[in-house]
Amino acid sequence: MEREKTKLFGLYVITDEKLTPYEGEKIFKCVESALKGGAKVVQLRDKTHTDEELLEVALQLKKLCHQYQALFIVNDRVKLAKGVEADGVHLGIEDEALERVKVALPDKIIGVSCYGDLERAKRAEALGASYVAFGSFFPSPTKPASALVSKEILLQAKKELKIPVCAIGGITLEQAEELIKLGADLLAVISDIWLARDIEDRARGYTELFRKYRKI
Repeated sequence: MEREKTKLFGLYVITDEKLTPYEGEKIFKCVESALKGGAKVVQLRDKTHTDEELLEVALQLKKLCHQYQALFIVNDRVKLAKGVEADGVHLGIEDEALERVKVALPDKIIGVSCYGDLERAKRAEALGASYVAFGSFFPSPTKPASALVSKEILLQAKKELKIPVCAIGGITLEQAEELIKLGADLLAVISDIWLARDIEDRARGYTELFRKYRKI
């Protein structure tokens, strides 16, 4: 597990039912392009299909991620994550409690969305979270109703937390440098990756910034 936690740095791509559709296996083509560009973490995020419908997709994504030495995370679906032996799960504020998930998925990566709440992040760390995510930092096409968060929280979080910090929400390659300089260990990206004309090239742009400023 410690070996896996060291990978919690770099570009973190999140799938989207519209932008990475299952039809024609486009999701696998998109994800592989991102992985070729250096993505370190891939999250399967789906709010409409059942666990059974996603089982084969999840298994294939996990296999693909591991081919590129990347981590495979499932958004909020603890049973699915356990069933496919994913590397971990990501929890939002309305998802299952971290304490229970730690029991269900011992020794797995558990990420927690903290929005703009540093105290929530501190509690998550104390309860054993592997990383915490803050945002949205910019208007998000995926979640247009999300409240915007001050980028200063990244500086505060890096001072007060020991676990990796992820930035999320409307991030583009043009904004990535500032967030990395402020301390973001991970940048979670959806639209800017999947809508790119060349996904691999866009992912490589993020990877090069992390190499420049975080030496990964």
